[in-house]
Amino acid sequence: MSVEIIKPDTQFDFLSKSRICVTLSLALIVAGFVGVATRGIQMGIDFAGGTEVQIRFHNGVVADEGAIRKVVTGLEIDGASVIRYGKPEANEFLIKFPGERRIEREDDPTAVESGTLAATNDRIVALDEALTGEIGPHDRQRVEFVGPKVGAELREDGLRAMGIACLLILAYIAFRFSARFAPGAVVALLHDVLITCSIWVLFGLEFDLRVLAALLAIIGYSLNDTIIVYDRVRENMELRTKHDLREVLNRSVNQTLSRTVLTSITTLAAVLCLLVLGGDVVRPFALAMAIGVAIGTYSSIYIASPTLLWLETRLGSEVAIPAAVPGTKKVPGTKKVKGKKKGRGK
Repeated sequence: MSVEIIKPDTQFDFLSKSRICVTLSLALIVAGFVGVATRGIQMGIDFAGGTEVQIRFHNGVVADEGAIRKVVTGLEIDGASVIRYGKPEANEFLIKFPGERRIEREDDPTAVESGTLAATNDRIVALDEALTGEIGPHDRQRVEFVGPKVGAELREDGLRAMGIACLLILAYIAFRFSARFAPGAVVALLHDVLITCSIWVLFGLEFDLRVLAALLAIIGYSLNDTIIVYDRVRENMELRTKHDLREVLNRSVNQTLSRTVLTSITTLAAVLCLLVLGGDVVRPFALAMAIGVAIGTYSSIYIASPTLLWLETRLGSEVAIPAAVPGTKKVPGTKKVKGKKKGRGK
């Protein structure tokens, strides 16, 4: 027995609210850009460079984030963060702090890396001594250092990966459906990424590789939902050639609404479990995914479909969109008459 939380005969007029939704989305994106211009972007050590130290206190030693943070502050290490790692009884913690800024020498560009690494080693030794003296004995589990050049490369590679993903998606949608479907899908993907990043910036959260992984996952999730809606749009345009495009889009969104909501709820439930139970290490990924799943569901309805309608109304030479899949036939009766669009859509 199939589960449906929304009746299959629903007839919500989603497109009538598209202007309001687009305006709200643009306002949030603009607010994000303003936040970047005024406060900047909080980069993690993955992108800005820095050091991550994992320590484990011996049995019987009482330690918490506040006590460790007090020790780190006493060493005048700016921008440090302390995260409990693993279960509370494990008594393990991650200490992250940015690297020291040094001017690169013109005669030897690598000197800045070696100088920063030496300064970091001194910090780690001082940190070990301070933690042992003020909290108790511990073991250093691992130390990871990311130089400023490596961080810049990771940042550039991450942006390049997102750009390539959007281009490949554009090509896939154009081949799978039609060239006119592709821009709406890519606009929805960019919308989801920009909204998530805007929320991240406005709340002053830190960007790192975990957030980048979440953004790439959001692109994949949003694309899946958009393809489902677009596939139903194409089917309805083949079966109901006398209906106009606005009605076809509304009908298609309503017919896929139950599946869209169920998919979003189940995905969001898994992500919320990670957010609540996964601990501080996976929390940034889970939080970004939770935002992205909600925004991705919203964009499939209020961004992708209105974009397709706008392209067909303003730029399309004909409202009907011929199927681009091999083996399908172009629906007859689509032609221009005295500058008006006639055929499937109208």
